[in-house]
Amino acid sequence: MNIFVLLKRTFDTEEKITIQNGSISEDGAEFIINPYDEYAVEEAIQVRDEHGGEVTVVTVGDEEAEKQLRTALAMGADKAVLINTEDDLDYGDQFTTAKILSQYLKDQEVDLIISGNVAIDGGSGQVGPRVAELLDIPYVTTITDLKIDGDTVTVVRDVEGDSETIETSLPLLVTAQQGLNEPRYPSLPGIMKAKKKPLEELELDDLDLEEDDVEAKTKTIEIFLPAEKQAGKVLEGELDAQVKELVSLLRSEAKVI
Repeated sequence: MNIFVLLKRTFDTEEKITIQNGSISEDGAEFIINPYDEYAVEEAIQVRDEHGGEVTVVTVGDEEAEKQLRTALAMGADKAVLINTEDDLDYGDQFTTAKILSQYLKDQEVDLIISGNVAIDGGSGQVGPRVAELLDIPYVTTITDLKIDGDTVTVVRDVEGDSETIETSLPLLVTAQQGLNEPRYPSLPGIMKAKKKPLEELELDDLDLEEDDVEAKTKTIEIFLPAEKQAGKVLEGELDAQVKELVSLLRSEAKVI
């Protein structure tokens, strides 16, 4: 079984975001595998171990993403592919990423594609479904369980606090939700083996793509941090007096009524 994982390099969740000259500063920042993509890597490894085959992790970015690909290899993936756009693109969006990934995947023998449900930086959840649409294969999002029997796949997906069971077939793309599994930590032997596992680097030319083919469909107008939270206010006195004061504050200060 040929399993592909769509992986993204994101800010460490512990990083403090700062903005300089209208863009997010990466100076000195730590980066990690997008946490939802860790579930995808783990699930791909488990499926391979049960059904046989090969796990390939793929990302779009620059050479800095090699570290995250090596981490996925240390977890147990077999191969990695970096589609380096550093010299070709100044800006890209979800369409850009999906177009590049689908162009690579269309020439591969694909049985199963797994991506994270969302990326913790953008949070759009668009790339996986867009890739499936461009490849014209079925997809199921936010899965919490995956069972494969031949070409038949049974998945359970999270639907806002409830669950839904769907039966579909391979080839298939799914996006991993928290609770699908417990991602493993790379072991020391895994880290050593990862150094020798194949990591292929491609550029747009290798995929017969021009910059115009992947031009972003959106543009960022402005980036800003959320406003600082104001201190709360404790109301005191009798209940009737508190209600009157609350209504007054909502009208005069919060201006919501």
